[in-house]
Amino acid sequence: MTSWPKPNLMGVLNITPDSFSDGGKFTSVEAALAQAEMMVVQGAQIVDVGGESTRPGAERTSLETEQTRVLPVIAAITNKLNVTVSIDTMNSATARKAVEAGAKIVNDISGGLADPEMFNAIKDLDCHYVLGHWRGHSDQMDSFAVYSDVAREVVAELAEQVAMAVASGISRERIIVDPGLGFAKDIHQNWDLVNRLDELEKLSLPVLVGASRKRFLAHALSPSDPASVAMPRRDLATAVLTALLLQRKLWGVRVHDVQSTNDAIAIVRALKQQEG
Repeated sequence: MTSWPKPNLMGVLNITPDSFSDGGKFTSVEAALAQAEMMVVQGAQIVDVGGESTRPGAERTSLETEQTRVLPVIAAITNKLNVTVSIDTMNSATARKAVEAGAKIVNDISGGLADPEMFNAIKDLDCHYVLGHWRGHSDQMDSFAVYSDVAREVVAELAEQVAMAVASGISRERIIVDPGLGFAKDIHQNWDLVNRLDELEKLSLPVLVGASRKRFLAHALSPSDPASVAMPRRDLATAVLTALLLQRKLWGVRVHDVQSTNDAIAIVRALKQQEG
């Protein structure tokens, strides 16, 4: 049997009242900790804690509110669970405080574009940095979904931000890239990008993919009414897509429902181990 590298499973933990699929479910430290514990049992290696919704059309959250939401949760998870904690934030001040509270990964969907102080704030911290492809905040990103070749342009724009991060003092060994599915990309652009994720290999960096529950998946299931697609169906679609994407070299996948995706990975792994 041949060995097969299993991608990291990053479980989504939204400490928000307005996230599109699970807003309001985990706003207390107790509820958030219980959800994190369940995700770990289901196979998550990373718990990604976020305090600001990035759903389409969402308004910005204040720094004080974001930090009040996430910092106690990060501290609680770090103290009680054996799991890597990630902070999902575009704000440099929140990133720094989250790492001080125990986070080992800063997951910045904006790739340093939302806060020009991000690179300087984390360059000396003991953490990895997920640098996402992004063109604008949720209330305006749809207007920036203009590409002549989405995969190549995403790679080029990621490469530019990676170069800036490295120039700021963040070593390449700490950087993970995310193609930013769902951010400033329409339905067809998302599918084109998914189909050509191998283009990201040109960056020679680990790749994190976050397609979980997003609109382009719901659109595939119900083109006439994507909003009607319930979360369990979106979770199954996420797991299926993840299984198909495992032919790529993925460092990790970011999902809301850890169990279904972990099961899909287990099936692919069993098949792969019989090859060769």
